[in-house]
Amino acid sequence: MSARRFWVFIEQEHGEVHPVSWELLGIARSLASQVAQEAEAANEEVKVEGILLGHQVRSIAEKAIGYGADRVYLMDDAVLADYRNCPYYVDIVALATKYQPEVMLIGATTLGRDLAGAVATALGTGLTADCTKLEMGEVKGAKQKLLLATRPAFGGNIMATIVCRTHRPQMSSVRPRVFSAPIYDPQAKGEIIEESVEITEAEARACILEFLHAKEYAVDIEYSNVIVAGGRGLGGPTGFDLLKQLADALGGVVGASRPCVDAGWIGYAHQVGQTGKTVRPKVYVAAGISGALQHKVGMQNADFIIAINTDPQAPIFEVADVGIVGDLFEVIPVMIDEIHARKETRV
Repeated sequence: MSARRFWVFIEQEHGEVHPVSWELLGIARSLASQVAQEAEAANEEVKVEGILLGHQVRSIAEKAIGYGADRVYLMDDAVLADYRNCPYYVDIVALATKYQPEVMLIGATTLGRDLAGAVATALGTGLTADCTKLEMGEVKGAKQKLLLATRPAFGGNIMATIVCRTHRPQMSSVRPRVFSAPIYDPQAKGEIIEESVEITEAEARACILEFLHAKEYAVDIEYSNVIVAGGRGLGGPTGFDLLKQLADALGGVVGASRPCVDAGWIGYAHQVGQTGKTVRPKVYVAAGISGALQHKVGMQNADFIIAINTDPQAPIFEVADVGIVGDLFEVIPVMIDEIHARKETRV
């Protein structure tokens, strides 16, 4: 029986899995369910499968099954211990050529962005980057449902849905936190298939001499539960000192809109939006942010949004659960005092 395969690249570095991998397994399962009836009529199986490259990472393959993979293709070799573009893309292309997946999803991380383009180019297929919505849908002239990949375009002013009609696999990269991760099932059953590595160390084209970690990137804004973000309404870099006080009081981190980063008020690691990070915190405070589509794309899936702006017509209020029309430099100190007072009352 032939199979329609939905592939997810399981990203790991030094044994640590990037959470976007589990998020992609969840959306892959959703996509697979959308073609289940169609596949049954054609006597085809539908499989959600992970591809995992690394060294001594079999335990990650087992974990991927718990997050929804029916099968994991494992390439485990010392040449794959650290990510390098050449060994990874050559091996993934070999796997794709052998198994002919219908869809391939890769996280739009630093590693994933580097890898996805190389894989798509080598396979001669299309790649829709930074998707915010994925579904399998009817396309005029197509015999079966195709991947409808939606992403912001033209500076975030429109949302474009892109279809790869004739080439396979249909590839998309997805930012972390766009989709929710499925619940881990330790009792899930699946299959791990060990595949041979196609490339040797001598053919790797590059070697790693040293890892340098920039302190700025220590902030984990994508997976923070509380984010206090500022926009042009802060008036300058010193405004972020006030936001930092609120973030500390709430146990969160500081975020920013693109104009603040472009102006040099704060580092890129804090940027939320289309050209920054996509976040899904429990609480998102937007202070002095107008709420252009480019920013809302990155934060509108937060559980609870508090917006503070002097303009009552600011677009940010359209997605806010609580909107405060006022001067952030007057509102935020009151919030900080109230938080500290409540904490003291609990002691």
